[in-house]
Amino acid sequence: MQRQTTIYKKTDVAKKWYVVDATNKPLGRLASEIAVVLMGKNKPQYTPNFDCGDYVIVVNCSKVWLTGDKIHKKMYYDNKSETYGGLRTRSARVMKKEYPTEMIRRAVSGMLPKGPLGKDMIKKLFTYAGPEHDRQQNKPVEVELTAKREK
Repeated sequence: MQRQTTIYKKTDVAKKWYVVDATNKPLGRLASEIAVVLMGKNKPQYTPNFDCGDYVIVVNCSKVWLTGDKIHKKMYYDNKSETYGGLRTRSARVMKKEYPTEMIRRAVSGMLPKGPLGKDMIKKLFTYAGPEHDRQQNKPVEVELTAKREK
């Protein structure tokens, strides 16, 4: 007996909107679970060659935490080639304080496929440093992805 493989198309997949609160959650675990939702791996219709994932809104990005001594030792690099000696380095402490949305976005994009498909997937991620977001018209559903940190 042969099984038949179902081939899904972009029109067969319904896209939903989710809101994730990043308060007291570890950065890496949160980013990996957001990447799974953006890729659509949590759906039975997952197909690796097209974008079948959902939209994700991340609020309270400034309240995410890093384990161990990463807040002091982890560095974020950006090579700006248009300036002389263009390597720019920022510590995780500076990123968390001044650029929390970029910190989440970089962590998630590192876990997505590289190339045009990954660029389409990262466009479905919306990050906000505070608790408010401007995507209420899409009627997002609040979801709990990772366990909160116990103090």
